[in-house]
Amino acid sequence: MDDETFLQQFEAANFTAEQWHHPEHIKVAYLYLCRYSFDESVDRMRAGLKTLNAKQNVPESLTRGYHETLTQVWMRLVQLTIELYGTAESSDVFYQQSPQLSQPKVLRLFYSRDVIMSAQAKAEFVEPDLTPLPTSKKLAAPGVFPGAK
Repeated sequence: MDDETFLQQFEAANFTAEQWHHPEHIKVAYLYLCRYSFDESVDRMRAGLKTLNAKQNVPESLTRGYHETLTQVWMRLVQLTIELYGTAESSDVFYQQSPQLSQPKVLRLFYSRDVIMSAQAKAEFVEPDLTPLPTSKKLAAPGVFPGAK
């Protein structure tokens, strides 16, 4: 599926649970960050994920549903990857060329389980408790990102 169709399918919440996994999250983040400001990209991702979850009847609980910190961390890591390595001819190629973004468990380097699984982290962005996220010159000064609470 080409990037335009892929993004349209996301925005229309047309992915099933079987079609929607980590790579799809990263690819949507990439497409938004290539088109919009960081803040607008996060807003669009948040709205799209909540709509998709609602359409898939995903229950909101501590372990299911929309998670603000996870969304923002991945958006920040994708933004940093774009800044460091540039864009690609498609979201598929970007994902293939960015193996550091393919491992959801990488967040264990930044967050303890207790912090990332907390109700606070689910509801609002929480800074890492183990080590700071890498900084982005484009987004903000070291350690400070737009949208952080």
